[in-house]
Amino acid sequence: MQDFAILWDWAGFAVRWLHVITAIAWIGSSFYFVALDLGLRKAPDLPPGAHGEEWQVHGGGFYHIRKYLVAPDAMPEHLTWFKWESYATWLSGAALLMIVYWVGAELYLIDPSKADLAVWQGILISAGSLTIGWLVYDFLCKSGLGERPTLLMLLLFALLVAMSWGYDQVFTGRAALLHLGAFTATIMTANVFLIIMPNQRIVVADLKAGRKPDPKYGKIAKLRSTHNNYLTLPVVFLMLSNHYPLAFATEYSWIIAALVFLMGVTIRHYFNTRHATGRGPHWTWGATAIIFLVLAWLSTAPMWGSYEEAEARPMTAYEQRFAEAEGFHEAERIVVGRCSMCHAREPVWDGIRWAPKGVVLETPQDIAQNARAIYLQAGVSHAMPPANLTEISDEDRRALVRWYRAGQGA
Repeated sequence: MQDFAILWDWAGFAVRWLHVITAIAWIGSSFYFVALDLGLRKAPDLPPGAHGEEWQVHGGGFYHIRKYLVAPDAMPEHLTWFKWESYATWLSGAALLMIVYWVGAELYLIDPSKADLAVWQGILISAGSLTIGWLVYDFLCKSGLGERPTLLMLLLFALLVAMSWGYDQVFTGRAALLHLGAFTATIMTANVFLIIMPNQRIVVADLKAGRKPDPKYGKIAKLRSTHNNYLTLPVVFLMLSNHYPLAFATEYSWIIAALVFLMGVTIRHYFNTRHATGRGPHWTWGATAIIFLVLAWLSTAPMWGSYEEAEARPMTAYEQRFAEAEGFHEAERIVVGRCSMCHAREPVWDGIRWAPKGVVLETPQDIAQNARAIYLQAGVSHAMPPANLTEISDEDRRALVRWYRAGQGA
């Protein structure tokens, strides 16, 4: 347990678990309140200021809920704030981004065939783009476009398409889609932290001081909340995309990512309409299916390049370190003989058309670049190959471990 790579991988696992837990809480509360808001009904006995009410049944009990557009006449003694779910999701996601993509920049973040970046440059672009995205989005919302929500949404979509293309020009396909998800999630959490919550605090402070709250704060918060509602499903897709090379490792991955936002809109529009009217527009089913089929079609264009081009590419400093480590040639023999039939630009294993997880292990550059993954997947664990189909011996696994540790200077 003194091996840093193993401990670091477990740290990533723990933070990923935390991220999933908090994301479930955030998305769950978001979906619930959108459905609640759209399901409100008028009633003759509503108190002054109440917009609507709803009766719900769950867990063996009944709930009677009323919504005030601005605020009730007096503050209740107990008021529940929904904020930690959003903050914890973003913070854990940011930590996971650092653990996986910043610390593992040579493997997961930087693609030297696209942009020959130093690690610090890749990290600077990663962090800076998230901040700039929020500033541009916030500026658009605070401009006159805030009164034209449909046009604002179209411009937001254009911004996301531009970022999808931009990320794809700089980062690995996996990192590009993940960063587009982080870019969107940053906008969503900043909406909560910098707009929605402060506006709600102003309303609460006015109530406590005996002042009548200004309804503009609720209107502003509603606009940002609507954006969050429609952005949620694409973010979930993008966060899961690193498991699917057909999404991130093809020539048109940036278009696939952009179209995912349209698919998220059609799905959310169906449910939003259904919650509000009791019936969803069935055309959204067809639109979603068509977009999904377009995604599948676009994914059939691989982008591995030729073996000759990959072999001729100069090694990065990180790759050079492992290629020169003691035991590399033995590790190369094992990987080429036991792994490359699947992890190839043109796999020869029956039934496999693309390299699993987008990991290619053919050239010395490929193998050196993926040293840590080989060590964890086929060295200290038996995750690869599945069911040990190519029969890697225990001695071969020990050789992979010795090579990686030699490269690490252990």
